[in-house]
Amino acid sequence: MAFMFENLEVYQKAVMFSENIGNLTEGFSRGNYYLTDQLNRAALSISTNIAEGNGRYHKAGRTNFFRIARGSAFECVPILEISKRKKLITEEVSDSLKKRNRKHF
Repeated sequence: MAFMFENLEVYQKAVMFSENIGNLTEGFSRGNYYLTDQLNRAALSISTNIAEGNGRYHKAGRTNFFRIARGSAFECVPILEISKRKKLITEEVSDSLKKRNRKHF
């Protein structure tokens, strides 16, 4: 039996986004570990905060975690921009990820 939040489209898309980011950053050089780590943490934080928020009994608690998830989605934007400027990713990859991120969060 699945947890209720696992059926949420936003949760499923957040997990997919995190997986895509993880696959993308595997190709980053060791010298860019700080970008790899921060981008993966921010991407993972989206789905984990959606899940944690769904486990809260009070609306205020849920809302707080959903806001944190949204903030983590926004946190990915400048990291993708820096990755693009450092030529770790192409403009097309950056734009595609930001577009998907913006569309869902």
